[in-house]
Order: sequence, then C-alpha cells, then structure tokens
Amino acid sequence: MSVAVSATLLVSPSAAVADPAEPPQRAVRDFGNGPERNEEAAGLPEQQAAGTLRALGAQQPNLDEKQQYPFFHDRDRGYPRQTQLPVPPENPADASIKLGLVPYHGIAPVLNSLQARSKRVSVETIGRSHEGRDLYLVTVTAPESKNETRAQDKIRERIQNDSAHAARDKKLPKEYKAPIFVNNNIHGNEWEGTDAALRVIEELATSTDPKVADLLSRTRLYFNVTANPDGRFNGVRANGAGFDMNRDFITASQPEVRAMRQVMIDTQPVAMIDLHGYVNGTLIEPTTPPHGANYEYDLFIKNTYANGLGMEAAVLALGYTREADGVNPPQIPFRDDAEGWDDWPPIFTPQYAPFQGAVASHTIEFPMRVNGSDYNNLPVDELRRRSSINVAIAAAVMRATYGYVQVNHDQLIADQIEVFRRGAAGEASKPVPLDIVPGFGPEDVYNTTYPRAYVIPAGGQQRSATAAARLVDHLIANDVKVEQAKKAFRLNGKDYPADSYLVDMHQPKRGLANVMLEPGADITPKVNAMYDISGWSHALLWGATVDTVTGDSFKVNTKPVTAAGPTGSVAKTNHPLALKITDAKEVMALNDLLAQGVAVTWGNDGTATVPATARKAAETAADRYGVAFTQAGSTSGVPLSQVRIAAAASADELFTLREMGFQVTPVSTAVLNAGFDWSATDALFVSSGLSYTALNPAARASLDAFLTTGGVVTRGSTGATFNTAAGLLTATSVAGRSDANGVVRVVSSGGPVGGDSPDHAFVYSPRWFTGLGPEVKVEQSYATDGPLVSGHWRANANGTGGQDAAKGQAAVVSGRDERGAAVVLFGTEPMFRNHPKGLFSQVAKALYWSATTADVTATTP
Repeated sequence: MSVAVSATLLVSPSAAVADPAEPPQRAVRDFGNGPERNEEAAGLPEQQAAGTLRALGAQQPNLDEKQQYPFFHDRDRGYPRQTQLPVPPENPADASIKLGLVPYHGIAPVLNSLQARSKRVSVETIGRSHEGRDLYLVTVTAPESKNETRAQDKIRERIQNDSAHAARDKKLPKEYKAPIFVNNNIHGNEWEGTDAALRVIEELATSTDPKVADLLSRTRLYFNVTANPDGRFNGVRANGAGFDMNRDFITASQPEVRAMRQVMIDTQPVAMIDLHGYVNGTLIEPTTPPHGANYEYDLFIKNTYANGLGMEAAVLALGYTREADGVNPPQIPFRDDAEGWDDWPPIFTPQYAPFQGAVASHTIEFPMRVNGSDYNNLPVDELRRRSSINVAIAAAVMRATYGYVQVNHDQLIADQIEVFRRGAAGEASKPVPLDIVPGFGPEDVYNTTYPRAYVIPAGGQQRSATAAARLVDHLIANDVKVEQAKKAFRLNGKDYPADSYLVDMHQPKRGLANVMLEPGADITPKVNAMYDISGWSHALLWGATVDTVTGDSFKVNTKPVTAAGPTGSVAKTNHPLALKITDAKEVMALNDLLAQGVAVTWGNDGTATVPATARKAAETAADRYGVAFTQAGSTSGVPLSQVRIAAAASADELFTLREMGFQVTPVSTAVLNAGFDWSATDALFVSSGLSYTALNPAARASLDAFLTTGGVVTRGSTGATFNTAAGLLTATSVAGRSDANGVVRVVSSGGPVGGDSPDHAFVYSPRWFTGLGPEVKVEQSYATDGPLVSGHWRANANGTGGQDAAKGQAAVVSGRDERGAAVVLFGTEPMFRNHPKGLFSQVAKALYWSATTADVTATTP
C-alpha cells in the first residue's frame, strides 16, 4: 500500500456498513503481566527481545534522551517548530494496513504534508521506541513568536512553582494557553487513536471556523501520534521489549514511557485522554472505587465526570448505536459499575497524568474489536467497517475534550493551580464532599496522611548508596524536588549525616512524591476486585533506606539537587577487592567484569572477590555503575564465570535479566523439543512456557543430563510444577489466591540467596512451600505478624490461599538435588514488570549460587 493511499484512507471518513451479526462485547479485565504472564515471551525472537538495553547502573538515566532529542526541551523557540521528518521505507508487513489504517511508514508523510499546509502544526521527534522507531509529538496552536512562547513558559512555571501568587493573579487565565495532551496507541493493537488524531490535527490545521481560531489562541493541543510504533507495526499489545507500557509509568523502564513522561512534565496539561480499545459500548472514565488517595480528587472528579458526560454525548451524536451497527451505548464506570475499573495504582497514563497537573484525565476504550482472533478471522471488509467506526468515535472524544477545555478554560487553569498550591502549602488531604457529582458517596472517599518529609539517609544508615542514588535520580526525573543536607541534622529524634537527601513534602508535586515513597495501604477489606495491581512502593522495594518524617516544621540546611552524587569507590589497597551484591547495579558491575574475563571468586555470603590485578577494571566499573569495592577480608570462594542462562520466562523477566548483564537465551517446551544444546548453559530459569511432562523423550533426556551439573531457578506456578515434575527439591508448592498482589513483609535467612535481602518483597499470585525435605533451606519467609503491607489479598471462597495461611511460610527456598543441580524456588515476584529493583540482586545471587561448580559439601545448606 502506498503512502498516498494510506493517507487518504486515514483522513477520509468511511460510511458505516450494517452488520447485525456483530455480537455485543464486554469489558475483559486484563490483569496485564500477571503470574503466568506472557507465555509467548519464551519464544520471543532474540533480536526483538534483546534490543538496545540501558545499563541499569547509569545515573541520571534520562539525560542522554534529552540531549539526543532537544527539540521539545528547547524552550527558546516560538511556534511553529516544524521538522522535516525522515520517511521510513514502506513495509507491507505493517499490521495496520489490513484494517485500512495508516501504517507506521505512512505517518511521517502525512505530518510533513500538514506542516507544509499550516503554520498551526508543529512536529517534533521526542524519542525512539525499543525497536528504534521515531516517536512523533504534534503541537497544534496559533503561531507564537519566541517572546510569546517564553511568556507562556513563565506562566506555566509560575503555576507550578509560585502557585499561591498565581492563584491571585486574575489576568493569568486570560493570558495562558491551556495545554491538552492526547495520547494514542499505547497498546499497539488498539490502533485507531492514531488515525483519529491525524484526522483531528488536519481539521484544526485547515479550519476557517472562528471557533477553531479562538480555541487555538487559548490552548495548545499536544498529540502523541503513536506511543507504541513497535506494537502498531507488529500488531501486538506490547512494545518491542514485550512490555505493556500502560503499566510502566511509575517505573518508566521503557524509552517510550520516559518520552511520554517528559511530555507531561514539559506541557503540564490541564486535560489528557488516552485512547484504547476495545470495550463495547465505548468506555469513558472516570472510574469505580477505590480512588487513588494521593490525588486532589475533588478537583479531579468534577472535571473528569463533566468531560466524560460530554464525550458520551459526542459519541451518541454519531448515531452508531443502532442495533445494525453492533455498537452499544457508552458506559462510564463511575456511574455504571460498582467496582473493578479503578484508578488506584498510578501505573496507567491517565492515573499518572494528574500528578503532573491534569485535572481531567481519562482512558477511552472504543467499542469495535479488531484485534486478536477477530483480526485473524474476520473478513477484511468487516474489520475496516469496525475500525472506521472506532476512528470516528476516537475523533469525537478528542473534539469533545478540546471543547470542554475551551468552555471551561479559566476554571481548569485555576484548578490546576490549586493542585500545586495545596502541595506547596502542605495542606492536609482534602475529603471530597459527598454528591460533588451525582453518585459520589462514602465508598468513593479515599484520603491519605502526608508526612512532613522523607529522608533518604547517607552513610552507615543507608542500606545501599547505589540504590539511594537511583531512587533520587528517579524522583528528579519525575519532577519531584529533592534536596541534600549541607550539614548533619536531627529529625524525629534521629540524627542524620550531611549529604543525606530530603524530600520536603511541602512541594507542588507532593502527590507524586508520596505515591512513590509511602508504603501504601492494605485495601483488602475495601473492595472485592481490582483491575490491576494494588500495592507498590519505591521506598520498600527499590533497595534504599527511606525514613518518614512527621511533625509540623523543621529546619535543615539544604541545597537543591539536580542529580544524585557519585557513589562509586575503590578501596586504597594492594589487596584483592570485594564487591558485596546487594543491588542490581552491583550485579551489572560484576557481570561487566566477568565479561572482560576477570578472575572472580564467589562466596555464599553474596560477595564477589576481584584480584588486585583487576584494580583498573574495578575502578572503571565503580565509576560506571556507582558501586563500592572494599578490601577483601577473605579470598575464599569458588570460581565464577559468566552465567549463561536458558530462560523460559516472561518478557519483563527476560528484559530484567539482560538489563543486569546476564547472557540469556529464551527457551520453551517447543524449543527444547526441537533439540537444544545445553553445553552453553549454566543455569535454567523457569517461570513461563516450559512443561517438563510435555517434553519428548529426547528433550527430557537432554534436560536430565543438564540437571546433573547445572543450576535451576524457578518462579511461580510454572516453576513450582517444573520442580516437582523434574524431581528436584522436596517441597510442596501452595498457591495463594490468584489475584492477590502487593508489597509483603519478609524475613530472610543468612543463606546464599536470602542473605542481605530487603525486608520487603512483591507478590502477584503468591506461593509458599511446605513439606520441605532435608536438602531444602528456607531463604526467605513471609512475616509471622501478617505479610501484606499494601495491596489486595483475600482468601479463596473455601478459605484457602489468604494472608493468614501464608504467615511464617517459606517464600523462597534453595537446595541441591541428589543428582547435583542447585535449585532455588521463588514464591514471590522479584522481577515483576522491572519494578521491584531492590529484589533483582536476590535473583542474581540465586543464579550465581546455582551455577557455581563448588563441591556438594561446600554448597549444600
């Protein structure tokens, strides 16, 4: 299909074709990357799964992206900011073509043409996808001189950083262009938002309607044309790394998410919409309870509900809800559902945007399914009929949203100012008045108690300086203000050394700071079902010590921080050096040294010893990854080489293992049955897509031979089943409730895997192990006083699988099978979506221990 044809298909509305056979569709609760998630990931092509991965240890990880894509970050330019986009080669394999939608290679020509036709349109490249495709941001607004743009920037900065004065400035709303952010196609096989965006951009660019001229003189509209060009091309939900990016916003592991995050920081939108599919009828947020407790929800719900009603009216006005079209009336979960479509976790785009200033923020799910089995089985004409309806609906909600902002321009700006003012003033979380909108009742009220500050200590009080630096850089990358103490100080009866970091909760974006750093809440009693995860905490899961400060006021002599200070060091000694593995950056450093051929010995206390002759390499690693090499107290241990892993694992686990520097070959039942050479494998990781009983005799014999010398690390149901079927450790795996998830308290032993682990872990469909044989050592147990800190964990209907049943039970175990294999079983989720970074080293230690060739007496627990 040529570019010209693609563009025509995109911007020309198609008449709907009646299809009375099309059945109603219902919302499918997608729990994303769950416990046995992404089974197909084990078969991911090597080139697709690997990609170009960022070194985990790099501090200030987003600076290179800003430097590489300076256009949007250069505020010393007016509008239009037009860029002649390079046009990718045509590729007939693009999955969009079958639907009559614009392929990825057709987007740049359309945008180049619109720039040539209208000074209202600016296009900038804001990053690249995992597979290297450009990400296009389109700004539509009335032309601005450089001075006018500077004036807009100053107003935006005043709104955030001088909100009290901005609130009193009656002229400000009349002078400020309200920003609107439209995000499209974050799920690659939910295509139509992209095509609708291009249609709406063309309408706004070429319209002679005075109302449009007025709109563009008072707003800026930002369109992320396709947030997921990899998934769009491949016809899959995930990006090229296998990630559902609409679960990644407080982790930001993916380059596309980091680009979206920066757009929201730089534009500070008052309203945003995120275009998805497919729920029939069109689903329009706001959501059901539980509601995120860190939002200024009174400001959020009144605007989100009002705009939701306007979008609903716009969709109904299209006339597609005739029975012949197969389109049901729109649904608004807040109004129409009891629970199950909540805004509790800040992992989704519209649930992250309010922390950057959006006071109206929505997921929109257009109705007519064209992906999955429908894409493969339905006639092309029917698919195109459906996609044309979806494009029309997506365009309608975009128009309704900018119409809402146009009518409510001044109030939306005032509400955004109020969000930041409350944060800067440190006001208490404001209870939302009942009936603020129809149906808002006690079940909708969620509040939090903000601490006065958080301290990330320096020196001996800090578990991991490298983890602390990563956390500080991540907060700063999210536009949270962090300060550093110039002198030692005392807070809440505790002394802290100079250079400790302080997150003062009297700041504009205190909601985002708190949602990342607070422990969270156990909401198990509140609701029966959640849409996705219910617990998270950077403070508890990222490996750094974080203290909560209460009280009314304090005085600490601080300086602002733009990046965490260096943490790498090498002891001044001529003796061998020790690298204690307590964080993923240390794993990265160790794997770097191993890749260089450095002769490393491994101790079961989780320490790697580097010979004095490798000092130069250690110095380079210390600087690159921010890790500390101390003088080795002992050189005992076993030789450690690069650990080569065969992994039957989910996409996030493959990504995380590679990010830490391991050599990983994806495997599955099918791969092993086709014949697999185990000679280049030191450890097998099993969590998804591998069944021992489904192996053919030759594959099973080959695997059994490997198990006499190799290591095995497993996770979850698939891993536990593999352990039992292969006759490895004597342990009975007990399943918790399948949708249980969150942050849990754990108690670790001094074993080769559990030693020096954090006091908290993450679970999703938790497991524990009973009936342990004499060869099995408990590495980590769930706390006896109740494991769940934050999240949702109920018992099954028959009373099994709940929190009480898990108390004191073994969560992680290790042992050596009588055949020789060293085995570790995880009942927790230490690499879930690349988020619990403080747990990554636990997996690495399991792999190092299981892969070493020490004799049985030295390694048997």
